[in-house]
Amino acid sequence: MKIRFQIAPLLTLLLLSITLVGQERKAPPQMLPKVFAGWEKSPDFKAGTDPAIVDPASGRVLKEYGFTDFETATYTKGDRKLTVKAARFQDVSGAYGAFTFYRAPNMQTESIGALAASANERVMFFSSNVLVMAQFDHVTAQSAGELRELAQDLPAITGPSASLPSLPNYFPKKELVANSAKFILGPEALAMSGAPVNASLVDFSTQPEIMLGKYAADGNNADFMLISYPTPEIAGARLRTIEAANPKQDGTTFQIKRSGPLVALVKGNLSNGDAKSLLGRVNYEAEVTWNENAGNSKRDNIGNLVIAACILAGLIFLISVVTGGLFGFGRVMMERVFPKQYAAHEQKTEFIKLHLED
Repeated sequence: MKIRFQIAPLLTLLLLSITLVGQERKAPPQMLPKVFAGWEKSPDFKAGTDPAIVDPASGRVLKEYGFTDFETATYTKGDRKLTVKAARFQDVSGAYGAFTFYRAPNMQTESIGALAASANERVMFFSSNVLVMAQFDHVTAQSAGELRELAQDLPAITGPSASLPSLPNYFPKKELVANSAKFILGPEALAMSGAPVNASLVDFSTQPEIMLGKYAADGNNADFMLISYPTPEIAGARLRTIEAANPKQDGTTFQIKRSGPLVALVKGNLSNGDAKSLLGRVNYEAEVTWNENAGNSKRDNIGNLVIAACILAGLIFLISVVTGGLFGFGRVMMERVFPKQYAAHEQKTEFIKLHLED
């Protein structure tokens, strides 16, 4: 019994150490660097996993985008000050969606990271799966270059999670109001973005992806919504549900169409012709990629195997016939060309006979 009591604590400590080592290995890398472009990080930076600290008003929206953790820090460079807030997401799609959610219409497009926008001293960009919001005390000509260096120092993910969503590729660019495109992954973001269709009609239980945008033509404007569902069947059922819940109204244009798993709709003051033209730009094209062996290679074809076996058998038969013929005719030719030598050889190699009948 004493031995058991001594071994048990050791096993407990061993399991605890293994657990701690596993947790250390799984810990995500630190986001914000200590130094970049001459900016030095203050030691009183903060980190955590509560999205409400990042944005008290939109914490649940950040969770919809796959928020995992954050870091906030103050950088100094001489007498200058820079506040940086970084939020990490599970994949690049989440960082891209959060960027479009926070991008304001009055922001200017910048060339930092994957996408960036600025409004005076406030600059926002995302690189890989990290969204960064930077607040300068005042902007200089070097500010954009400094943030580009910061973007390069941010950790990056690899694999399927590192790819941008494909849905924006189907979003029409012509006549799109600047900075109005938003990528939506959940009902909270949909409600706060002023979408023309509510979450119950979209049905987020089917895990759709949504792009929202505003379009203007001939002095009129309308909301455009593009929804991507997992299958065309789900898209068709959702189209009928949305269409039934939005009857045509006087003075308001509402048109909807389906293209494969995509459902596109226009709602607003555009003319019917402009609305049809806008919907006509959405055309889904399926991309088929062979990722399994179809068994059609020469090596895997049973017919090629049978043919190869027949050819091999024929070659063996031909070699046997030629060898036998050479051996048989060779003996006859030896007897005729060298009769004496061949006769002497035959005498030496003749079988010994026992005449037992005597």
